[in-house]
Amino acid sequence: MEIEIGLGKFGRRGYGLDDVSIVPSRRTRDADDVDISWELAGHKFELPLLAAAMDAVVDVPIAVAVGKLGGLAVLNLEGLQARYEDPRPAFEEIASFPKEEATRGMQRIYQEPIKEELIFRRIKEIKEGGVVAAASLTPQRVEAYYRVALEAGLDILVIQGTVISAEHVSTRTEPLNLKKFIAELPIPAIVGGCASYSTALHLMRTGAVAVLVGVGPGAACTTRGVLGVGVPQATALADAAAARIRHLTETGNYVNVIADGGMRTGGDIAKAIACGADAVMLGSPIASAKEAPGLGYHWGMATFHPELPRGTRVKTHQRWSLQEILVGPAHENDGTVNLFGALRTSMATCGYENIKAFQRAEVMIAPAIRTEGKGLQFEQGVGVIR
Repeated sequence: MEIEIGLGKFGRRGYGLDDVSIVPSRRTRDADDVDISWELAGHKFELPLLAAAMDAVVDVPIAVAVGKLGGLAVLNLEGLQARYEDPRPAFEEIASFPKEEATRGMQRIYQEPIKEELIFRRIKEIKEGGVVAAASLTPQRVEAYYRVALEAGLDILVIQGTVISAEHVSTRTEPLNLKKFIAELPIPAIVGGCASYSTALHLMRTGAVAVLVGVGPGAACTTRGVLGVGVPQATALADAAAARIRHLTETGNYVNVIADGGMRTGGDIAKAIACGADAVMLGSPIASAKEAPGLGYHWGMATFHPELPRGTRVKTHQRWSLQEILVGPAHENDGTVNLFGALRTSMATCGYENIKAFQRAEVMIAPAIRTEGKGLQFEQGVGVIR
């Protein structure tokens, strides 16, 4: 239902994950009987997880570790790992910047050119770790670098930007024809981000095996403030899930919907899947792992844009290991540790046996879900995250 914003202007009401809650069903289920695995392009993953292609989140050791824990990590082929033989000094310098100098300092650090030999080496190292290798490129650079990635053994290519469309118009350059490119690509492609029914449907029609849904909800993203563009994540996911149904009806092909950004807790992940996601892409939760390359900081993919940065450097608290954050055990009670144990328990509590069944869960508009009865927790700073 559209709401009148003013004379001649109407808009839909959008809802974020904090605005909704999952309604328990008439049955419960033993958590040991719940299956949270998912499949992507012939690969089965025990965790419905992609680690975001952000420099503070994924390097080669993290990619291997996430793969061995059952998820899929995506390496940024335009980041520090592909620009510096040894990127550690660059990470250390970024961590040392005062906050008022961080963006300008990163713009300088990222002026170092991307090197094809480093792209090749990083992907080779991930493959040698015995896990599925996924990596991302922006549409502007995919033609320049995808071949060397394929030569190194890349398994899945992610074509990713702030907003991706299947119909980019330009009078200055020849835009990437996604449908033609994906049809000729010998490996599966994931594309995104998007945040609407029509864009998700058009991206599904390119032949992608999955679409990333989310424009601006990430902890380090400033797109919504800089550009005024974005859709609250619960609504964006529900719209993309509806596009998935239409595409499935039209073609018989199921395209995965991946929630990208805006999830901090196990409850957020559960709500994203209940709203229609098949899996989630996480950035800041993994950047907070002790092993994460960002040394206690996390920044958006467009933070270092030379003309219009659309991300920022944020501080993370590296108290837990990657394994503890993803699969436990938890020694914290605010939902930020053992994220996928929480998902499993949420599904069991509501009686759903697998991801696709959980997508049918009833959800409710519940703006008080995080605050109702929690006055003492907020006053004392315990049990909740702010």
